[in-house]
Amino acid sequence: MASVKLILRQHQADKAGHSPLYLRVIKDRKTKFITTGVKLLPTEWDEAKQKIKKNHPNSARMNAFLSQKIADAEGQVADLERKKKSVSAKKLKEAIKGKDSSNFFEYAYARCEKIKSTLALRTYLNYKRYTEKFEKFVGTNDLQFDDITVTMLKDYVNYCSTTLKNGNTSVHYSIMILAIMFKEAIREEIIPASLFPFPSIKVKKDKGTRLYLNPVQLEQFKNYDVSNVGKAELVRDMFLFSVYGGGLRFGDVMELQWKLFNEEDNRITKKIRKSGRQHSFKVGESALNILKKYKTPLSKPDDFIFPMIADRERYFTDDYYRYTETERNGHTANFHLRTIGKDLNFPYTVSFHLSRHTFATNALNNGMRIEFVSKLMDHTDIGVTQIYAKIISDELDKAVDQFVK
Repeated sequence: MASVKLILRQHQADKAGHSPLYLRVIKDRKTKFITTGVKLLPTEWDEAKQKIKKNHPNSARMNAFLSQKIADAEGQVADLERKKKSVSAKKLKEAIKGKDSSNFFEYAYARCEKIKSTLALRTYLNYKRYTEKFEKFVGTNDLQFDDITVTMLKDYVNYCSTTLKNGNTSVHYSIMILAIMFKEAIREEIIPASLFPFPSIKVKKDKGTRLYLNPVQLEQFKNYDVSNVGKAELVRDMFLFSVYGGGLRFGDVMELQWKLFNEEDNRITKKIRKSGRQHSFKVGESALNILKKYKTPLSKPDDFIFPMIADRERYFTDDYYRYTETERNGHTANFHLRTIGKDLNFPYTVSFHLSRHTFATNALNNGMRIEFVSKLMDHTDIGVTQIYAKIISDELDKAVDQFVK
């Protein structure tokens, strides 16, 4: 025989101290919770009597409402158990609550499609990917919003950390995407705000570490022999171009075309992919030498400077192709960079983004003003650039401790 009881879930209290009141259904030691839409302070609830205390301004009306809820639920349970010999707690919940549109995955996937046109393709695909990741953990797509409890989310965090070996940043985003879907459903009044279980789930992102190649490592990297190793030489040159050419990100370097380079004043002008802002900067001798290596009498204005992209026309007309081509070539680039770094016994894994950090730290070390470095890196906030200045300051402190006695 199933039991039905009202439970004030105080672990889901909001900032004002109000906790959601649920119907709890237990069948064969399986528990399901159904929201009543009521939120109370702990001092307003009498657990023993299963009633709202008189200190609540609407206690009489609310108690009548809850009594009806309990009666309806017990009636549904009795009817279903009478009709079927075996019935699960989940089926009892569905009978009491009624099958409605509050299936989490149905809503989440539909919401992704609805807002697709307002999101960057990468963001849209990440929304879907993180939702699919949660669905794989749950093991079914038949999940109601109110099935997603604090306990389930904590189990999911543990699954991401221990089974999938995700770092804190990845776990943080895994939870954050679910929370976004809840907030959207609450905003559209599909579910009550009392169902939001995330305030109790805290996952901090990993503290970012700005790694970079120092002058000695950069010289080793530049002189490393990568001839006849697939695209390793091309990748190395792209990395070095970023180091000497303003710290451009991989996607921006990969899609550079000759028409974006003005040979008269050695200036590159292009729209930065991440910010969408027009960016114009002069490149120095080291970067120019790399460009000269790839310029031939047959080079056309629309040709890519660094030949990595398979289909130029499709790249600029098909957003999905552009995304997948960037991902594919990015993986290739980082594979070669990891290999080079490992062969050179560098103390950390080399990725293309290190070129950006290397440009910033080297430029500041060589005396470039921080405002200029910030401008070249297309930072909107000089505070971001100051992180690199702090790295140099820390290195200086270490040098004093080591060499000044």
